Amino acid sequence: MKVNLIAFQDKAVKELRVDIADALDSYRRRGKTQVVSLQAPTGAGKTIIAASLIEDIFFGSTLADGTTFDEQPEAIFVWLSDSPELNAQSKQKIELKTSKLRFGQCVTISEESFDMEMLEDGHVYFLNTQKISRSGKLTQHSDDRQYTIWETLDNTIQNKSDHLYFIIDEAHRGAKSKREAGTDTTIMQRFIKGYTYTENGMKRTMRSMPVILGISATAERFNTLVGNTTNVGLMKYVITADEVRGSGLLKDRIVITYPEDPTKNNDIVLLEAAVEEWLKKCKRWYQYTSEQHYANVDPVLVVQVCQGSGGALSDTNLEDVLAKIEEKVGTPFKAGEVVHCFGEGTTVELNGLHIPHVKASEIADDHKIKVVFFKEALSTGWDCPRAETMMSFAVRNDPTYIAQLLGRMVRTPLQMRVMRDEFLNDVKLYLPHFNKDTVKKVVEELQSSEGGEIPTEINGESLEEPTYITWTVHTPRRARQVEPDPNQMSLFDSPSGGAATTETPAAVSPATNTPYVAPTTNNGGNSAPEYIPPRTVTIPATGNGQPAAPVVPAEEILQGKQLEFAPELDRVEIIDFINAKGYLTYFVRQDRINDYLKSLLDLATLLTHNVIYQGARDEVIDDIVGLIREYIDDLHRTGRYDVLADQVLQFKLSVQVFDPFGKALQENYFNDFTLMSETDLDRQVRNADAKLGRYGFPNIYGGRYYDEENPNAHKIDCVLFAADDACRAKLGEYAKNKLREFSRKYRVAVANRSDACKKKYREIMADSAVVSEQLFAIPENISVREDPDGIEYENHLLAAPDTGIAKIKLNGWEAALIEEESKRTDFVCWLRNPSRAAWALCLPYDIGGEKKSFYPDFLIVRSDPSVDYVVDILEPHGNQYVDNLPKAKALAEYAKAEDRLGRIQLIHKTTDAGGTSRFIRLDLTDMAVRDKVLRAFSNDELDHIFETDGIIE
Repeated sequence: MKVNLIAFQDKAVKELRVDIADALDSYRRRGKTQVVSLQAPTGAGKTIIAASLIEDIFFGSTLADGTTFDEQPEAIFVWLSDSPELNAQSKQKIELKTSKLRFGQCVTISEESFDMEMLEDGHVYFLNTQKISRSGKLTQHSDDRQYTIWETLDNTIQNKSDHLYFIIDEAHRGAKSKREAGTDTTIMQRFIKGYTYTENGMKRTMRSMPVILGISATAERFNTLVGNTTNVGLMKYVITADEVRGSGLLKDRIVITYPEDPTKNNDIVLLEAAVEEWLKKCKRWYQYTSEQHYANVDPVLVVQVCQGSGGALSDTNLEDVLAKIEEKVGTPFKAGEVVHCFGEGTTVELNGLHIPHVKASEIADDHKIKVVFFKEALSTGWDCPRAETMMSFAVRNDPTYIAQLLGRMVRTPLQMRVMRDEFLNDVKLYLPHFNKDTVKKVVEELQSSEGGEIPTEINGESLEEPTYITWTVHTPRRARQVEPDPNQMSLFDSPSGGAATTETPAAVSPATNTPYVAPTTNNGGNSAPEYIPPRTVTIPATGNGQPAAPVVPAEEILQGKQLEFAPELDRVEIIDFINAKGYLTYFVRQDRINDYLKSLLDLATLLTHNVIYQGARDEVIDDIVGLIREYIDDLHRTGRYDVLADQVLQFKLSVQVFDPFGKALQENYFNDFTLMSETDLDRQVRNADAKLGRYGFPNIYGGRYYDEENPNAHKIDCVLFAADDACRAKLGEYAKNKLREFSRKYRVAVANRSDACKKKYREIMADSAVVSEQLFAIPENISVREDPDGIEYENHLLAAPDTGIAKIKLNGWEAALIEEESKRTDFVCWLRNPSRAAWALCLPYDIGGEKKSFYPDFLIVRSDPSVDYVVDILEPHGNQYVDNLPKAKALAEYAKAEDRLGRIQLIHKTTDAGGTSRFIRLDLTDMAVRDKVLRAFSNDELDHIFETDGIIE
C-alpha cells in the first residue's frame, strides 16, 4: 500500500485474511456460501482496509506469527455498491492507495460495452445495483450483448469459484427512501441467496456467490442485508468506535448550532456565523500548516440549500446567500472558487459569477474550491475532510439524514489530530430551522441508534450561548498586584524627595480590577494579543546617578499597591518550556498490535529520516545480522551446522503455510524425504524472511556473507536461524530492549521536531505494547465546556483569549489545594489535567489484573532561577477509594522513570489536634518514601506511610 495503515486497520486486514481463507476452504468442502462481515463505523477507512486485503490476496502476505498465505494472482474480485458515484469513488481510492495493482486491473462494468462469458482472472470489477435492476441494460440480451450480467457471473461461479471474491459495500446507504433502500437490499441479497429469474418464458438461475465480504457501518444494516438466510456461513469482524476515536482519523467533536430565538437570529444570521467560523478555520489552518511545513488544508464551506418548487432551482435565495458570504469574506469570489452539486448539466450564474457543477467525489482534491452549494447529493458516499463548516437551509430533522451529513465531515484533513490547536479538531454544523428540543432529539437518536456509525462526540449549542469556548496561552499580559509591605519603602518615598508624575491609567478589567490589553487577531485567528504596556507612573532618576524606580500602573500607586518585582505570567514561554522537555506520558490499550521488531525498525527509520540519529537503522540492521552470524558461528563451533544444513536441503522446514483455500500445509523435519530443488530452497528463504518480519534480512545477510564457492550457504544460514524458536525469542527480546533504549535516549529530540514526526513516534510506540511511552505536550489552544458555576482563575496556564481568565469548577479539596499552592513564593501557575483528553498526562496503573489509565489532577508550575521553571504533579485523592494504593504505586513508578520533575505528590486530608483540616502530602520523588509505597500491599499500609512520612507544607 502507498499509505501506512493505522494499527486497527492493519489488524483488521490480517484478521480478515484468515477469515477469507477459512471461508474459501469451507465453501470448497461444503458448497455453502460463506459471508465474512466487516462492520466498522464512519471514518474507519473501510475502503482502505478492503484495498489492502485485495492486495494481500493478489500478492501474498505473512502474519506476525509467521503464518504465510501464498500469492493468488488469478483472483477475481467483484465490488458491488448502490450507486455509480460510490463505485467511482471506491475505484479511485483503490487505484490511488494500492502500490502493486497494475494499470487497468480495476474495471468498471459498463452498460454500453460489457459483454463477457466469464470474468477475467486478476481483475477487480466494479458494479452497482442501478445497473442490474430490472430495467438495466446489463440484465438484457441485445444485438450487442450475448451474455447478460447474470449469465456472466454464474459462468464465473461455476468455473472459477476457487478464486472468486464478491464484495458488497453496504456502508454508504445514504438518505434514500425506504423503497429505494429496500430495492437495493433485495438486489444485494441475490448474491447471498442466489437468484432465479425468468427470461423469454424460461427460468434461469444464478448461483449464490462462494465467498462474500460484506462491508457495513452497523450491525443493523448488515443483519438486514443477510436477512433470515440459514444456508450461509457467517463470520464477523467488528472495528469498535473506540478504536477509530483513538486513531486520530476523526475530528474530536461535531457541534450542531441552532438559534435560541429564530425570530431574532434568522437563517441569514446563522449563515454569517457559519462564514465567520469558516474564515477562522482558514486562518488557523494556514498558520498551523505553515509552521509545520504541510500543504495548506484550504477548508471548504458547504452550504445546503432547499429544493426548488414551481420549476425554481431552489427556494433558497442563492443570490442573497452568495452576496452575504462575499460580504463577510471581504472580496468577491473568482471563477472556480464556488461550485455546485445540483446535477450535471445544470447552469448556475449568481451575481455575475458562473458557478460550475462538480461531482462530489472531485471536491476533496480540488483545492481551488472554497464554497460548495448542494441539495441532497452530498449525503451519500461523499468524503471531503476539507469540509470544516456546513450551513443547512433545509428543513429536515431526520436523524439518519443528519447522520449522513455529519459523516461526510468527520474525517481529519491531515489524518491525525492537531495537538497544538484543538479548535482545528472540531466541525460545526449550523441549522437555522432547528431548536434546542429538536437538536437534543437528533443528538440522542444519533448516539443511541446511529452512534456506532459516527464515533465522535456530538453536541448541540445555541448561537446565543456557545457550548464550547477556546482557552489559549495567547492571553493579555497583566500587571500583578500585591499588598504593600510596611517594612519596605513606598514609591512615594523617593530617595531624592522628587515628586512622582502620573499618566492616565490604563483600561481596567471588570473581572479583576487590573489593567489589561485587548487581544488582536493577527495571529491566524488565534486571538493572540500583542502586548502593549499600560500607561504608567514615572519616577525621575535620583540625583546621585542611581536608576529610576520601575514604572508601575497609576491606579496601583493611587490604591497604595506595592510594586511586584516577580516576572509576569508568560504563558507562551511556559508551554514552550514544558513541551520542549518531552516529559513522559503513557498510552494504555488492551492489546499489542505490532511485534517489537517492527516497532524497532519503524522507530529506527524515523530517527534516521529526521536526522535525530542517522545511524539508527544501520545500527539495528548490524545488530540483527550479527545475531544471525553469531548463531551460525556457534553451530559451526559445536559441529551441528552440517547436520542441520543437510536437513534443510533434504526436508522442508516446519513453517505453516496456507493455500488459497485456507488449508494448512504442515511441513516438518521428519517427512517428505525429497531432495529440495533451488526453487524449494528459495521458497524456504521467503518463509524464513516472513518469520523475521519480511524486512529482507536474508538478502542483507547474503550481501555481507555471500560465498561464491557455496552460493546457497547464506540462504541456509537464514533458514536455520528463523526455524529456531530460541533464536526468534532472542531477536524479540533484543528488539524490545533496543526499542526502549532508543525511546529513552531520543524522546526529547523527537519532542522538538515537527508534529508529523511526533505523530509517527506516538503511533510506533502505541502499537508496540499494551502500555507505551509517549510524549507529553500541551496544546496552545484547547476547546472546553466552561462551567458557569466555576471560579474565575487568572493563574491557570490556559485561559480565555480576551481576559486571561479560566472559569473552572473544582470540588472543595481541589479549590483549597490550589489556593494553598498559589500562596507559595515560587508559584507561577497551574493546569487542570483533564481526564481522558487526548493530550492529557496519563499514567498506567494495575487494578484487578488489568491495566488502566490514571490522569493526575494538577500540574503546578514553579519558578526556579537555575532552570527557569519546575513542574510538579499533585493528586489529591481520598484514602477511601479502592484505587488509592494502585494510583500511589503509579505515581511512584512515574517518579522513578521521570526524574526531571519537581514534586510528585499523592495528597490526603487530615485534621490536627485543634480540629483544623490540613493537607498531608506523600512526595514520591523521595526514594525512601517511593520504595515503601512500591512494597505496600494494602491501603492500611499506605495510610501508615502517610503517618510516618507525610509532610504538611
